[in-house]
Amino acid sequence: MDLSLLADPVFLLQNLVDGLSRGALYAVYAMGLTLIFGVLDIINLAHAATFMWCAITGWMVMAGLGLPLPAGLLAAMLAGACIALLLEYVAFRPLRREGSDRLSAMISSIGMSLILVSIAEAVFGVETRRFPSSVLSPRPFHLGGLNGVRISPAQILILAASVVLMGTMGYFIRRTRMGKAIRAIAADQKAARLLGIQVDRVIAVTFITAGALAGAAGILVGLLTNNIVPDMGGQIQLRGLAVVILGGMGNMEGAVLGGLILGVVETFSIAYLPGGSDLKDAIVFLILFLILFVRPNGIMGRKSGARA
Repeated sequence: MDLSLLADPVFLLQNLVDGLSRGALYAVYAMGLTLIFGVLDIINLAHAATFMWCAITGWMVMAGLGLPLPAGLLAAMLAGACIALLLEYVAFRPLRREGSDRLSAMISSIGMSLILVSIAEAVFGVETRRFPSSVLSPRPFHLGGLNGVRISPAQILILAASVVLMGTMGYFIRRTRMGKAIRAIAADQKAARLLGIQVDRVIAVTFITAGALAGAAGILVGLLTNNIVPDMGGQIQLRGLAVVILGGMGNMEGAVLGGLILGVVETFSIAYLPGGSDLKDAIVFLILFLILFVRPNGIMGRKSGARA
């Protein structure tokens, strides 16, 4: 690498913008993942398949029907909510009523993930699909002139949408009656039931919310990478799990912070280290292990109490 880049403020700011936009994607995806973990104490490994189906739904609405981006985003979030609710009724609720352990629920989610991906491959094939260029202009804006920091419309949308979603989720969880019920179940499900909280109904709302977040993430990732395929959930699922662990299992604010950290570290690794594009995964997870060595429960993890 050219050592002069180390002192180039434009190069630094460019990678910071790229890292924050990528980290915001990870954060939106991980919020849905950590929300379900906070309530049910399980990792929903079908969340990535939900994310993939949402991206395909958005593509069908915008490329197939010719509708604008807001319609595609809304359709993707509705699709995510419906798929997540279906997963709750088919893969999780029957096991919960039988008193099955967390491992059974996780295996059930893996099975549902394989089914959803297989259906997508059978229906749409494995070829790459892209959003129409009319959906969002690829032409970047230049901050500070042509040689300044470039920021694409997709990155602007990602950062803006992520801030709105993070703020909305924070308000929903902390301020609304349903959010307080979710937190109560996360703290103690049996006590919440004794207090009159309809646990199954609240859990269903939790899945719907997580699915809507997966829908938003699917559209935003599709806009950034323009690469929509049935196996697109694999990479983001790995990073989503890393974000959840890094931020603190079941902690919403931790998922946001962990996503931003992961995105910035990954981008800077590629930009500043020789062979960084090949080593980025190793570097990211090495940093993850080092942080967990100091903070075993994650940056904002708690040993006890509410996690959602």
